[in-house]
Amino acid sequence: MRLIAILLLALAITPAGAQSRADPEASSGLAVKPLVTAGKQMIVAANPAAAATGREIMRAGGSAADAAIAALLVLNVVEPQSSGIGGGAFALVNGPDGLTSWDARETAPMNATPELFLEDGAPLPFLTAVASGHSVGVPGMVRLLEALHARYGRLDWADLFQPAIRLARDGFEVSPRLAALVARFAGRIAASDAAAMLMPGGRALVAGETLRQSALAATLTRIAEDGPDAFYSGPVAAAIVDAVARAPRPGGLSADDLAAYRVIERPPVCIDYRARWRVCSMGPPSSGATTVGQTLGLLARFRLDGLDAASPKLWHLFAEASRLAYADRARYLADPDQVRVPVRGLLDPGYLRRRARLIHALKAAPGKAEAGTPPWREGRLMAPDTQPGSPGTTHLSVIDADGLALSITASIETAFGSGRMAAGFLLNNQLTDFSFRPADARGTPIANAPAPGKRPRSSMAPTIVTWLTRPSEAYILAGSPGGSRIPEYVAQALVGMLDLGLDPARAAALGHVSQRNRGVVSLEAGTGAIDLAGALAAMGHQVDTAAMNSGLHLIRIAPDGRLTGGADPRREGLALGD
Repeated sequence: MRLIAILLLALAITPAGAQSRADPEASSGLAVKPLVTAGKQMIVAANPAAAATGREIMRAGGSAADAAIAALLVLNVVEPQSSGIGGGAFALVNGPDGLTSWDARETAPMNATPELFLEDGAPLPFLTAVASGHSVGVPGMVRLLEALHARYGRLDWADLFQPAIRLARDGFEVSPRLAALVARFAGRIAASDAAAMLMPGGRALVAGETLRQSALAATLTRIAEDGPDAFYSGPVAAAIVDAVARAPRPGGLSADDLAAYRVIERPPVCIDYRARWRVCSMGPPSSGATTVGQTLGLLARFRLDGLDAASPKLWHLFAEASRLAYADRARYLADPDQVRVPVRGLLDPGYLRRRARLIHALKAAPGKAEAGTPPWREGRLMAPDTQPGSPGTTHLSVIDADGLALSITASIETAFGSGRMAAGFLLNNQLTDFSFRPADARGTPIANAPAPGKRPRSSMAPTIVTWLTRPSEAYILAGSPGGSRIPEYVAQALVGMLDLGLDPARAAALGHVSQRNRGVVSLEAGTGAIDLAGALAAMGHQVDTAAMNSGLHLIRIAPDGRLTGGADPRREGLALGD
């Protein structure tokens, strides 16, 4: 009966009508999307087809993990620019065995060296590195789906693939956002493997066209029928190795690298906030938990009573806290299995109190902040790494009627990843998240330099907030795409919900304020945030405007179990519940 229900679900998703007419990537309109309420279960995902798939999976008796797996596979089909089986992910799960996190970050091949992105002693230009075989890490997504299904799944593995297989085989209607991204990156796509799929005959896809992906459908069918090992060995693995080895600048990812890949279950990294909530996110190799945690921990030293979303003082304090958090992020965050990361010290209350003394309540600190010296500073002092991250990421939040909650951020890194395709899917360029230089000008090592089998630093911040008095109960599920600004997007949404009392939809629509320790506060163009410019400048901030395309997907769980969900108006995401 369950199989029949899932197949009926697949048939119910109309291939040529599954997408909503959403704003493109460059959209800056921030009309708040409707707040969705539910009493049992909810999913908020980056595409209507993915959200509908997840809801129907739960209606058919599947768990939140089943819903997340099916939705992530559909996202691979309908937003190939952001995530998929050619990339990786981080997941926070609040389940019957407590709160845990899963690291499915890509790994460097075993032949990687610290000079991976150097030629003649100089770093490659970023986009040159992206398009090279050196940028592709061993994908972790399929192993993550396997781990989540083994621990939390209810429905058969193969059933969860059917909606994505049908959409790939029969086609779906290209959304305005996907069409806008293909047009925006047409020059890069035209020179890549993705051209045949996204620019057939040399013409970029347009909104409303039907996109079919028969090779992807065949690969998903193989994994559905033969299990996850069918991705990491055999023809699919051979196709990945061949794609990475192609010119220009062939990479050295091998069949042995694929066969050796493992997902790592790690304890989440948490910080108590205002003596009411515990905010938990993904620890190293992601900088998400420490950067979100430090930003909130520094803000907690200031009273925000009487402030609202239009208060310059609030966003001045937020920018100053973010500035200090990003200074520490640049110096210390890296793969904890290869570099000793001072997580305890970075979130130590005494350390945060001392760092908070660097924040003036009404006056901007000059220039860039230096990293602090946290206690328990494992390992030697490293040089800062300011390698930028590029947004090519998705996030989903889901909770089922039994209270199983998942917050998952998945990525192939830059939009359309490396541009290299294997067996119908795009391969990531996550290794460009490493520092391109292994050391600074003085020879001080950079923690986030490439190394064999190493996982590059990430900014992804899937987050679960619980009550301090009820630590087993999730209160907020949060996360976003957005490159190195992800921790700011998540922290800002949490400030909106926890300090300002905003509902998830309004928190997702806040105009962004960003200060990544680059000497300037950036305000999101086209939003109410730019109204802060004069007041922040009067406080001494250097101010500019920038496009900031978050994709926040938020769920709040009330003490009585009532669910409210909100999707970011900047993208085509949707909240659905029962």
